[in-house]
Amino acid sequence: MVEWAAVAGAGFVAGLINVVVGSGTLVTFPVLLLFGYPPLVANVSNTIGLVGGNLSGTFGYRRELRAQSRLARVLLPVSLLGGVAGAGLLLVLPAGAFSVVVPFLVVLGLVMVVAGPAVQRRTLARSAPGAAPGRLEGARLAAAVAGVFVLGAYGGYFGAAQGILLVGLMGLLTTETMQSLNGLKNLLVAGVNAVAAGTFVLVARDSVDWAVVALLAVGATLGGLVGARYGRRLSPNLMRALIVAVGSAAVVNMVFFS
Repeated sequence: MVEWAAVAGAGFVAGLINVVVGSGTLVTFPVLLLFGYPPLVANVSNTIGLVGGNLSGTFGYRRELRAQSRLARVLLPVSLLGGVAGAGLLLVLPAGAFSVVVPFLVVLGLVMVVAGPAVQRRTLARSAPGAAPGRLEGARLAAAVAGVFVLGAYGGYFGAAQGILLVGLMGLLTTETMQSLNGLKNLLVAGVNAVAAGTFVLVARDSVDWAVVALLAVGATLGGLVGARYGRRLSPNLMRALIVAVGSAAVVNMVFFS
């Protein structure tokens, strides 16, 4: 009962964090390892179990997503392809193949989040009169597509801090608000986790612990609803501070305790 409560509780916290900031996997994955689940089983079961939280959080941010419908239609298919590629990599590459580069990716994401406002101001100053704010075209659209595919592959493989990296990338390339970017981030992460989960169910059923999946799903779905309700009320500066705090903790955890 203690184990069940801990796994479900970790799912709730992860669902809440994923919607507001990202990096919920850094809560659930260590908890599963603590209770003795093999890393591959923990990773696969965690990915499937957190899908419910991703979907409930995306539903909660549906208002912000309406303003991003054009960009979402372009980036979601790219993100899904990346998720399938990453899930495939998890099944064929050594388990620790990405462990060395993950901290550097997270740090890069934090730098992008912090630098985003200054870059956005410069982008607005250079924009042509009457240009639609946040509209991606030309080289910036190509950079967004490439970056979202790579991050989708990373998310399908492991996914910790995928949301932080997405917010950082889009914050550099667009002039959208943090809440708007958070809604788009939730949609892309939900898509990646869903296709990765589907891939695992089809080709890696032996690595799925369905009890863990059920406990995480219940906790994460509730956490996603709570996060979407209260996370949208946070100010942009507070959201950036939360992203930096969670991302920094993630780096410390991966470098010194993994």
